[in-house]
Amino acid sequence: MLRRNKFIMVFSSLVLLAGLLSPVHGDAQTKGPGTPENQNYAVSGFISHDELSERLGEIENSSNGRVDVEVAGYSNQEREIYTATVGTGEKVLLLQSEIHGNEKTGTAALLNILQYLGSNNSPEAKKIREEVTIVAMPMVNPDATELNRRGNDLSWNEVVEDFPQLSGIEPSWNYYTYQNEYWDYASNPGFDVNRDFNPDLDYIPQAEDFPGDSSLPGWYITPEAQTVRDVYKSLIEDFGKVDVFVDLHHQGVYTIEGSGEPVTLSISGEFIPDPNSSEGEKYSEYADQYDGEFSKQLNVAAYDALQQMGNSPFGNISLYPQELDLPGTALGSFALNGSGAVLFEVTGQTQSFGQKKRGQLVNAVETGLFGIINGVASGDVYEINADEYDDIPLTDRDQNYGF
Repeated sequence: MLRRNKFIMVFSSLVLLAGLLSPVHGDAQTKGPGTPENQNYAVSGFISHDELSERLGEIENSSNGRVDVEVAGYSNQEREIYTATVGTGEKVLLLQSEIHGNEKTGTAALLNILQYLGSNNSPEAKKIREEVTIVAMPMVNPDATELNRRGNDLSWNEVVEDFPQLSGIEPSWNYYTYQNEYWDYASNPGFDVNRDFNPDLDYIPQAEDFPGDSSLPGWYITPEAQTVRDVYKSLIEDFGKVDVFVDLHHQGVYTIEGSGEPVTLSISGEFIPDPNSSEGEKYSEYADQYDGEFSKQLNVAAYDALQQMGNSPFGNISLYPQELDLPGTALGSFALNGSGAVLFEVTGQTQSFGQKKRGQLVNAVETGLFGIINGVASGDVYEINADEYDDIPLTDRDQNYGF
């Protein structure tokens, strides 16, 4: 029976592939690196919002009550933003994908993980369900998903309707109004949702904080960011803390520094300077709860799981550029609120090579995520030497993030 916070739908079964995160990152206004001129790539192999609804319904149905699917909120165009929860443990992992609609592999990976944990009776699956609670948000920005673009579908005028105190001021810096060969934001504008977060989870938009920039907090002016924030706050209310936050993204096409090997996946646990350092002094109010060492341990857990795949593309894992200051990202804001944070940046957005390598990249995301999940469930992640994080090779790229 279909209803607002609980629904039943039909879908064909998923196959688990094996047991990725990120802020915003390739220039949204240009082609991705390695994109041939005038090349259009197919994306039909990725999951649409309607297909997501069907698949989540089937996963919930087949799980015998282990997976709970709810509507956490709605996009600006009234598409459902779902959460799917599995497990009953005290340690909480919030995993999200597709905050940018042209970054799609994480959605498939999360569905595979939910299918496995909801239906499998192996000792590993049982252990995970007993030790952790996993809350997946597999498509945070469904309007962008349907448009196959980074930004959501929301005008500044609509923002002002919701927040009249912003009338007459300059729009926020992350508001897209350009047009190129891929996207027409000029006639259908939108925002980079992953710059709309604020470590003050109760923040109300104030005119003096606009237009802002990438090194300043966001404002929670988009319904998508508001929904993620509300889910995060509700988990704190229920559990006291969100232990782990993983954000699944895509980037351009890059190589590993020093080897020239093509990157399969970049990871990171650094999004803001440590509030306990002189560089991070402006975040000192969050110093007691910030745990940068745990973020590094989680990243090493993902890296080690991928390295165990052997001499293959899954070994081509790098660190995303470090020494960032991005409090307006979900990762930066939630890290300041005490969550261990991990960014996955899969190689190539849809404008880079469409759905090519989809299976390999989804498998890489699953493998890295299971490294984190198993490490938290077993407790092994807390024994990892965080210094190993600095041994992960860097990505060979410049420091222009296209923000």
